[in-house]
Amino acid sequence: MDRQELLKMREKLRRELAEAEAALPAHSIRPHQLQRVEEAEDRLAEVQKRLDAQEESS
Repeated sequence: MDRQELLKMREKLRRELAEAEAALPAHSIRPHQLQRVEEAEDRLAEVQKRLDAQEESS
């Protein structure tokens, strides 16, 4: 993936994470709700690692 695609994906994942966090209830979080947040965080971290690696190699 080139840098532009990674940047677009990062923004999409940031929005997805924000939506997942906003959907969490104040009480009684269900496992699937927490899993959605954790998966979004993991995907965002992976994209950020790829961006950082590209910057280091430049």
